[in-house]
Amino acid sequence: MLKSNKIGVLFGGLSAEREVSLKSGAAVYQALVAQGHNAVAIDVGRDLADVLKREGIEVAFIALHGRYGEDGCVQGLLELLRIPYTGSGVLASALAMHKLYSKQVFAASGILTAPFRCYRRGETVRLADLPFTLPVVVKPVQEGSSVGVSIVREEAGLAQALELAFYHDDEILVEQYIKGQEVQIGILDDSPVGAIEIVPKNEFYDFEAKYTDGMAEHIFPARLEPSLYEKSLQIGLAAHRALGCKGYSRVDLLVTAAGDCFVLEVNTLPGMTALSLLPEIAAKGAGLTFAELVSRILKSAALSIKVL
Repeated sequence: MLKSNKIGVLFGGLSAEREVSLKSGAAVYQALVAQGHNAVAIDVGRDLADVLKREGIEVAFIALHGRYGEDGCVQGLLELLRIPYTGSGVLASALAMHKLYSKQVFAASGILTAPFRCYRRGETVRLADLPFTLPVVVKPVQEGSSVGVSIVREEAGLAQALELAFYHDDEILVEQYIKGQEVQIGILDDSPVGAIEIVPKNEFYDFEAKYTDGMAEHIFPARLEPSLYEKSLQIGLAAHRALGCKGYSRVDLLVTAAGDCFVLEVNTLPGMTALSLLPEIAAKGAGLTFAELVSRILKSAALSIKVL
């Protein structure tokens, strides 16, 4: 059925992750065209509704990252226009993008997440008021790809970290630093397909390490003993389901030496670039080529055609 539908690949957008999204969208578009789909690449701007109608888009493959694309805004627009789309719905997308609300959902679901405090612009942040000690992690509430994130190991570094985080958002989180292995779980069709371990060359898996070739080592499967590996998969799936995600996602964890799995976040529209983790997990964990992964994701949009 989808071979007869005109598919709009939505990419680019207005967020701080625009450049990454351009790469994701180009890869997805090329894969769809190679498989014989009638696809058009759409660089998303504020005129998106007009473009979708002018192009006669019948199904949307969302390859956006960050605000206005991953946070439920575009999903809501597509529902108003009755256009089926890939990935999670409005509520799950908004919850996953908002680190405060996602943490509250995780806590209510019995899923471990780092202790934290939330601050709004204008409020005073004092380390002495925190129920945990240095080091701490400072991050914007609504950004992805580690944009605006800092690890503060000494009090002298707090002011700069706060300035950076508040530059990107009016709300920030100050979290307890958790030392552990960075493990990411790929979810496809509501099932975990594998866990990959990330060993960044920088202090943590920041924007540079994520999108610069050679700046992080990817180890699949993650170096966890079998029962802990399975535990990480199930916690990733639990986080995906707790937010109500659909289709696919990537869940980021920190796994401690004691065997605790702390959920950092759920990415409802994970990267689809040459260095992105979900395609690598799908390839190594489920034997899927990039084109096959794109096809599986697209089919999840087809499931909602009758509903819309």
